[in-house]
Amino acid sequence: MKKIRGEKRSKFWGKLASVDLVGCNDNISKPQEIRRFCDELCKKIKMKKYGPTYLKRFGVGKLEGYSFMQFIETSSITAHFEEQQNPKKAFIDIFSCKDFNEKDAADFCINFFGAEKAKLRVLIRE
Repeated sequence: MKKIRGEKRSKFWGKLASVDLVGCNDNISKPQEIRRFCDELCKKIKMKKYGPTYLKRFGVGKLEGYSFMQFIETSSITAHFEEQQNPKKAFIDIFSCKDFNEKDAADFCINFFGAEKAKLRVLIRE
């Protein structure tokens, strides 16, 4: 299997951008803000939502927090928020068969959740 590193590809089956955030603000524990985040992220990366945002709070003890899943016409966006720990964390995955600017998406996530640290990983699916 061929490795792809930092190479701009014009043709691919899909792209996964994983954004890990550390030191987030309280937006990760507010359902109305999480829904707003999802709506604005879709607009930012020019993706069309397909159906409603599925948002649930669940877990036990330090694992309790919100998670969401949003279908988009070209795949999905998911996120999990760790609000019981200090620092607060967010884990966001954007997968699409339509290309998008992963750096713009990551910057949007960082700014919306006020992250002190962030890591972006991109996986190209052929």
